[in-house]
Amino acid sequence: MRVFEKSSKLNNVCYDIRGPVMDEANRMRDAGIDVMKLNIGNPAPFGFEAPDNLIAMMSDNLTETEGYSDSKGLMSARIAIEKYCKKKNIPNVTIDDIYTGNGVSELITMSMQGLLDYGDEVLVPAPDYPLWTASVTISGGTAVHYVCDEKAEWNPDIDDIKKKISPRTKGIVIINPNNPTGALYPKEILMEIVELARKNDLIIFADEIYDRLVMDGLEHTSIASLAPDCTVITFNGLSKSHLIAGYRVGWMSISGDKTNTKGYIEGLNLLSSMRLCSNVPAQSVIAPALEMEEETNKLLVPGGRIYEQREFIYKALNDIPGLTAVKPKAAFYIFPKIDTDKFNIKDDELFALDFLKEKHILFTHGGGFHWEKPDHFRLVYLPEIKQLEVAAARMADFLSSYKQGE
Repeated sequence: MRVFEKSSKLNNVCYDIRGPVMDEANRMRDAGIDVMKLNIGNPAPFGFEAPDNLIAMMSDNLTETEGYSDSKGLMSARIAIEKYCKKKNIPNVTIDDIYTGNGVSELITMSMQGLLDYGDEVLVPAPDYPLWTASVTISGGTAVHYVCDEKAEWNPDIDDIKKKISPRTKGIVIINPNNPTGALYPKEILMEIVELARKNDLIIFADEIYDRLVMDGLEHTSIASLAPDCTVITFNGLSKSHLIAGYRVGWMSISGDKTNTKGYIEGLNLLSSMRLCSNVPAQSVIAPALEMEEETNKLLVPGGRIYEQREFIYKALNDIPGLTAVKPKAAFYIFPKIDTDKFNIKDDELFALDFLKEKHILFTHGGGFHWEKPDHFRLVYLPEIKQLEVAAARMADFLSSYKQGE
């Protein structure tokens, strides 16, 4: 019975991998129509390649990684992750506090399954990476969305978070750097969130998968480094920074004071053991990958692909009448705002569908990230500038005459 209750709730959770827009994109593809996919953060289709020496290392390790590893991961991988945690000033992390996973996605779901009972609440940002809301929901909990403020460069609204904390709140999710906005949270905001977690005995869930994809000379601060007296679970991985999304390699670490979360940690250990282990060949490259920063850094400075594509798309979108966008500081997403009055937009999913049908470009509407108003959408700016020029030109042409419902 409980499974059906969870499934029923999950039907109300939005994904960019389901629904009429994706159905139409698949239909068009099957009909031989070329669709430009700006809906998913997968570097491989856009000409990004993992470092050759990383691929060679995994290949060389294949015969040594044919069996199961420890359920938490290879010792070499966890030692490297422990070292990385120290580099990020994340306190009180031992080898036993580290779990490898088949991407961060698996670990996010596991972290919620080990925590939640029916009626429990978790604070999740809006907009969010939708897997967080889905994982809370399928685990029997309720995702309570706090607002990130576009006028404040998409930083979390601390007052809104305060209003939404209840006796049922078990944790708060921080996505920093943020997907879908590309925001990078300042230390001052993070410290305010830590203080709220401290006062209300909340576990902090820190999704930091983009922490090595920061631009403009800025630095990422891990929220765990500011919370030695709180339980913080930090998520990270190689899918984005090392361009190996398909290899499914991620990890989570538990830091800070774990005194009051011993039962929860026992549950995580059980869940980790139940799935035996994560992808062992992929684990084998964690240690060398975390020593490779130069390849990624080249992409993020003037002249680098991600940097230059960010510069182009930011200007191109803001040059289109009726669109505005905050400049992303990290990752490879931008979350533009639509003038809903100008275009009579009442349904952002319909807007995405109309654009797809006419211009053959797929993006994700704001509602797919649990943004309540129909006035935003996310674009992935991974394609080369020539492709982004085509996308921007088609968007400008489309909006020059678009009125929803006409």
